[in-house]
Amino acid sequence: MSGDNINNYSGFGSIATAAKKIEGGKFLTFYLGNEEYGIQILKVQEIIGIMEITPVPRTPDFIKGVINLRGHIIPVIYLRSKFGMPEIENTEQTCIIVVKTRNLIMGLIVDRVCEVSDIPTNDIDEAPSFGTFVNTEYILGIGKFANKVKLLLDIDKVITAQEYAGMSKIVENIN
Repeated sequence: MSGDNINNYSGFGSIATAAKKIEGGKFLTFYLGNEEYGIQILKVQEIIGIMEITPVPRTPDFIKGVINLRGHIIPVIYLRSKFGMPEIENTEQTCIIVVKTRNLIMGLIVDRVCEVSDIPTNDIDEAPSFGTFVNTEYILGIGKFANKVKLLLDIDKVITAQEYAGMSKIVENIN
C-alpha cells in the first residue's frame, strides 16, 4: 500500500468522500459565557435589547416565554438553558436575536452579540462526533476565524421538531 493515494484505496474511499462541505458566508457571532457561536446572517431578522418576557406555564425551562414585538407574539428561548449552561443575571449586553426558523419567528437570549463574520467555506469544518453522549445535530460546523474557533449553529435544528410544534402551538393559542 505504500505510495498509493489513500483516496484510491477501496477501504478508505468512502471515508475520504463522505465529508460534506458546509457553505461559507456571513455569520452573526455571539457569546454564551466564554464560548463563541455563530448563526447564518440570513436567518437573523433583528437584534433587540432585553425586554419584559411573559412566562408561559408548563413549557420547558429553556422557553422563557413570549414577547410582543410590534404586535407579533414571539416565543423566546434562553440558549444557556437549552445548552445546559447555568443561568446568569442579565447585563447591559444581554440581548435577544430575533431569527426566522422554518416558519416560526423566535427570539434567542444571548449574553452578548459580537460581530458579523465572513467565514469562507474552506475555514469551516464539519462538526466532530463526540459519541452517543453529546448531540451535535444542531451544530452546522466549526468555523475558524481570526485564530479562534466558533461553533456555527444550524438554527433550524437547535429546536427539535417536537419543541418547534409546541412553540408554534403556543403562538397560535395566544394569537
